[in-house]
Amino acid sequence: MKMLQPIRRFLGVIDREKTHLRDELSRTQEMMPLLMKARNGEKWTVREKEELVGHFRRLSKMSPYIALVVIPGGLALLPLVAWWLDRRRAKRARQK
Repeated sequence: MKMLQPIRRFLGVIDREKTHLRDELSRTQEMMPLLMKARNGEKWTVREKEELVGHFRRLSKMSPYIALVVIPGGLALLPLVAWWLDRRRAKRARQK
């Protein structure tokens, strides 16, 4: 039983990240009508511009996930991405 705990923990992390990614992608769909507004010749309001900035900030946080999907063999880079994300977290903690 003790040997299964790391596997269960790993699967829990995968499930949590999958849910997070799905939620973020569903929020991205809200961004499309705003982007099309400018394309169709309409002007953005100040509130809409703030919403777009928020959407782009959320998307920038997803870039490691997107890279894993887009780059051929990206899943092979998963350990490297995990190390990089952890390194960034440590750097932010030192700056506080």
